[in-house]
Amino acid sequence: MNSYTYLLLLAIILLSTKTFGIATEKIHLPQVVGALLAGIVLGPSGFGVLESTDFLVKAAEIGVIMLMFTAGIDTNLEDLKKTGAQAFCVAVLGVVAPLLLCGGLYYAFFLRELTYYNLLKAAFVGSVFSATSVSITVETLNEMGKLKTRTGTTLLSAALIDDILGIIVLSLLSGLSSSAGGAGEIGAASAETSQLFNVLLVLGRIVLFFVFTLIVGLVMRKVFQRIEEHHGHSRRIAIWALAFCLLMSYCAEVFFGVADITGAYFAGLILCNMTQARQFVAKKITVTSYMVFTPVFFASVGMKTDLTTMNQQIFIFALILMAATILSKIVGCGAAGKFCGMNSHQALIVGIGMVARSEVALMIAQKGINAGMIDPLILPAIILSVIASALCTPVLLKAAIERGPEIE
Repeated sequence: MNSYTYLLLLAIILLSTKTFGIATEKIHLPQVVGALLAGIVLGPSGFGVLESTDFLVKAAEIGVIMLMFTAGIDTNLEDLKKTGAQAFCVAVLGVVAPLLLCGGLYYAFFLRELTYYNLLKAAFVGSVFSATSVSITVETLNEMGKLKTRTGTTLLSAALIDDILGIIVLSLLSGLSSSAGGAGEIGAASAETSQLFNVLLVLGRIVLFFVFTLIVGLVMRKVFQRIEEHHGHSRRIAIWALAFCLLMSYCAEVFFGVADITGAYFAGLILCNMTQARQFVAKKITVTSYMVFTPVFFASVGMKTDLTTMNQQIFIFALILMAATILSKIVGCGAAGKFCGMNSHQALIVGIGMVARSEVALMIAQKGINAGMIDPLILPAIILSVIASALCTPVLLKAAIERGPEIE
């Protein structure tokens, strides 16, 4: 391949993802859907114009890291304090229900044999649907004037906690998957002991990672406060923040066996309380990300979604997975809301508002494929479920709000 072909591929990706993104935005869908469709249409499933290269793989990985960093830095910890235990309860069931339902569905369809490795693979598929994308819900609630209600605040807080819990689950599964490969090479007599040792080792590394993050967070918060005082909105602070994000991603993956996007997310959380420079840094990183790296990530996921490989079994699985993706959040989060004192209507709105999946689901799916925990053949089913959740959320949310009593 000509060494300059990557320039042509990059130009095609940027133009196509933006064009498709604008088109989907006009029909009130996230631009993410358009970017995915661009990758599918121009990739192996469509015209075959785009092909994966080492450059695109690396650029997509940087795109994921920058997305998670901005998600962390945009987290408003004050919002989490307002609703407290109620939002936490909703978030916990919002993670557990998809983990069990979607993961169990994958196990029933494709694995069936009860082994440690199969359970790990099923859990990875379930974790894809654990995190909520609240941007669609925010837009719908804002349009209807319900964003500032207590129900709206609880929903937003639960979605933030949901993402944090989803990242912690991903960290655990990533660590376990990295140590699961050698389990089958050990004699049957010592297999259980080996698996227990692996689990304890992974848990130990994750605990060490969070201790490391806490220490680094305390130090870096003071460092960036000093930088704020002396440089304010200087461009340097955005560069230092991005460098810190990349270093945390590197340390998470290399030293602790935790996913690099976990390090990026917690780097953002560490800096989310910067009083003056927070919005400035987020804006600069977002511009850099969405100019190049993020479109490459979404297009690359679309390119890996080979619809030509869908047989009858995968098609049926996709249809049932779509239903499980939607129902797991409505039932899980709705039940948690009801348990925490909401009336039935408020609980239903919270459940529906947590349905949408987007960037984080795709990132986890990508990590699962890279780790050998998710079969690329089921990626079309995952993509269709993500798109279905994004499509139905505003429709169901508007219907629930309009047909029920006034929400507080």
